[in-house]
Amino acid sequence: MDDSLYDEFGNYIGPELADSDADDSDAAASPSPSQSRSPSPARSPSGSPNSRRPAALMDVDDDDYADAAQNAVVLAEDKKYYPTAEEVYGPGVEALVMDEDEQALEKPIVAPPRVVKFEVGTRAGATSTYASTDFILGLASNPLLVRNVALVGHLQHGKTVFMDMLVEQTHEVDTFDSEGERHIRFTDTRVDEQERRVSIKAVPMSLVLESGNGKSYLCNIMDTPGHVNFSDEMTAALRLADGAVLVVDAAEGVMVNTERAIRHAIQERLPIVVVINKVDRLITELKLPPNDAYFKLRHTLDTINDLISSCSTTVGGTQLVDPAAGNVCFASGSAGWSFTLQSFAHLYLKIHGIQFDHEKFASRLWGDLYYDHNSRTFKKKPPAAGANRSFIEFILEPLYKIYSQVVGEQQKILEITLADLGVTLSNAAYKLNVRPLLRLACRSIFGTATGFTDMLVKNIPNVKDGAARKIEHIYTGQQDSSIVDAMKKCDSHGPLMVNVTKLYPKPDCSVFDAFGRVYSGTIQTGQTVRVLGEGYSPDDEEDMTVKEVTKLWVYQARYRVPISNAPAGSWVLIEGVDASIMKTATICPMNMDEDVYIFRPLRFNTLPVVKIAAEPLNPSELPKMVEGLRKISKSYPLAITKVEESGEHTILGTGELYLDSIMKDLRELYSEVEVKLAEPLEKGLAEDIENGLVSLDSRQKEVTDFFRQRYQWDVLAARSIWAFGPDKQGPNILLDDSLSVEVDKNLLNAVKDSIVQGFQWGAREGPLCDEPIRNVKFKILNANIAPEPLHRGGGQIIPTARRVVYSAFLMANPRLMEPVYYIEIQTPIDCVSAIYTVLSRRRGHVTADVPKPGTPVYVVKAFLPVIESFGFETDLRYHTQGQAFCVSVFDHWAIVPGDPLDKGIVLRPLEPAPIQHLAREFMVKTRRRKGMSEDVSINKFFDEAMMNELAQQTADIHLMM
Repeated sequence: MDDSLYDEFGNYIGPELADSDADDSDAAASPSPSQSRSPSPARSPSGSPNSRRPAALMDVDDDDYADAAQNAVVLAEDKKYYPTAEEVYGPGVEALVMDEDEQALEKPIVAPPRVVKFEVGTRAGATSTYASTDFILGLASNPLLVRNVALVGHLQHGKTVFMDMLVEQTHEVDTFDSEGERHIRFTDTRVDEQERRVSIKAVPMSLVLESGNGKSYLCNIMDTPGHVNFSDEMTAALRLADGAVLVVDAAEGVMVNTERAIRHAIQERLPIVVVINKVDRLITELKLPPNDAYFKLRHTLDTINDLISSCSTTVGGTQLVDPAAGNVCFASGSAGWSFTLQSFAHLYLKIHGIQFDHEKFASRLWGDLYYDHNSRTFKKKPPAAGANRSFIEFILEPLYKIYSQVVGEQQKILEITLADLGVTLSNAAYKLNVRPLLRLACRSIFGTATGFTDMLVKNIPNVKDGAARKIEHIYTGQQDSSIVDAMKKCDSHGPLMVNVTKLYPKPDCSVFDAFGRVYSGTIQTGQTVRVLGEGYSPDDEEDMTVKEVTKLWVYQARYRVPISNAPAGSWVLIEGVDASIMKTATICPMNMDEDVYIFRPLRFNTLPVVKIAAEPLNPSELPKMVEGLRKISKSYPLAITKVEESGEHTILGTGELYLDSIMKDLRELYSEVEVKLAEPLEKGLAEDIENGLVSLDSRQKEVTDFFRQRYQWDVLAARSIWAFGPDKQGPNILLDDSLSVEVDKNLLNAVKDSIVQGFQWGAREGPLCDEPIRNVKFKILNANIAPEPLHRGGGQIIPTARRVVYSAFLMANPRLMEPVYYIEIQTPIDCVSAIYTVLSRRRGHVTADVPKPGTPVYVVKAFLPVIESFGFETDLRYHTQGQAFCVSVFDHWAIVPGDPLDKGIVLRPLEPAPIQHLAREFMVKTRRRKGMSEDVSINKFFDEAMMNELAQQTADIHLMM
């Protein structure tokens, strides 16, 4: 026996043996191992007698191997006591071994469908409209009878309550609670919105509203949040709308988000109409006399027109608002009434039964016009001393009379007044509380919101005319294509083009439904479409998926109306296409004869400057949290989620309330895991680049003229701009300032693209905190480029350019920058000093404190660093006993005091750092959090010879070594 075929334990390690299961014929045909090792002398050529003895030889060898197998050493873990499942049941069968009672008692064997309680339930009758679904779809098929608008305005100015008034007029539902005192806020569909009494999401409704002449129109209205933190929802709503309805509180007037809404609507080239809401606050709260109330309303409209005029000079012309022109509506959503001058004049016509031209009468009810009762004419000068203007005499005084008699007079006097107006109420109605009685009386007098409908019909373009305006602004393709022609005509028989701007979660929060506007064609259930993401182009089709439209709805806030198709001009909720959509998308048909381009991504009027780091409390639940972050990015248009190099997950938002809402959704809706947080984190040129006032895609002459005229650059410098960074609208500039006598321009231009990529990479991840660089100008002074193409490839140039960006930045005394909020605070005058104290403790400063005209309120305007804003509102309410209310919005970037590279600064634990040490503290703590070394060293960016030369030129270099 050959010992080389066995190990020291006697285990066979030689060639593979024949199967023991083989039949005798196979065994006889196969030579034994001993035969293969050394031929037997008894073996003879074929045909000899010895050739008929192989079976006997095999019998002997089998016995030898049986003895060897019995004597082999077998480890315990290799012993086989039972046959395998495959041996028992055959190949391809999976066998599972389960323990009894392994599943927890509280977990059902068959789990029910997961339903997350995040939406408010629908009231009885809320889905019953006075207009049938077929009637709504019939109106939607006629573009001339459809209006798409967005309700925008400041926080608590009554947008949602105004929507409640419209819902109550179109649905068989009472929009008040059981006591009749509080609105149910029909478009606040989330539980946390009802608890906070603040709108968080933009929610659409399609309402059939009647005009003054009895004609019905389909008004698609999007109710948007008024808090500045959620201005991204307003941006998404304005993209789908053809006009903006600006809601302004009559008592508070124009506030910070009112101004931002005006600017954003003009930027989107949308017409603006105004609803002066809460007019009754002038009567019941401020108790202003009618003459003062008129001047208060006039001051508000003048302020709005000043803002429109200032914005229109830079963006484009927009019609000013004027009650006489019919684009201003006066309303009280809580009392359930609204009117324009035209509808009020028509009310006089109906009450008095006199035939006159109510349109001309309405045009004389605003401004410095007076009615002369003797001559029965309107004059520009008062006919007598103490005469009131026509608006006061014909509108405010009757309105004041109604309110005063409902609140304070006896039933008989009120009955006489209402009878003169043609209104009769039951005896039970007069026994109601003041609010329900006032609401019932005003509703009986003013009727439905016909004035509001007439205002929309007259001043907001229908979906056909509105599409022609919008496509030029939002479509990225050529304007002379057949696709654009179909979209401008709002052709329901043209190629399908849908712009998706919002995603709404399903009840189980597992997937989303896409909400968008159909610009051309007709979308149908069961249709196969292409979904184009924001990164799609005809040259790069990677960001494209093919999906099937499974369901369509008309989205009505708290309920959905299923439909089979939606024509051009419609707002529609789509199921089945959300998988690849992150923010916005373009939906088009499968086969097109020409190239399809996307609709422009949303352009927001603010930036997500507040950052928090999140991690699951249980590390094993990280995949759940990552999936939840992906859904957060879908649900919040301006939220940004990313992973740092250290593996840390960060979320960027616009403010504290915005991030608080995100974290609530992340914990309760989208991941259901417990998440803990880490610690938050040439003047004007950077802002102009970010705002898109200049682009390198423009002609070179336009770019040169911009820098030469606005910033006094010379022509040579303006023409030498290579790129902005870290993107096309980044706040940094790369210039080619090299001389042709020193640098080979041909070689330099050959590697230009690689240098630009390295510059943008370095600007995107700066050397101080691995954060974007801002407001820095980089100049190329000299460059030695290898003439061989092999030695100047992108792999060599890009990282080298990045290192040059880092080294140049570190040698130029870099500073940290931080975002700064603009704060607007409403407060009584006796609390102003306390506000100064609170702001000074948080590095904030006041820029102005002025009284609000017509109110006892002061408005304090201030700046506050974002990092100091956490807990500011709570601190402010505490020091003012809850009398002050503030809103904050990102305004600008400011330099953090101190030198971040000063190693002489000692940071002591558990002690606040002095003001001049903040930059160093911010940098060190940020680098620690990201897993980076505490100090920034420039050694890795220079070779030894260069370091020695720099050390001789400046002694400060040793502070960074």
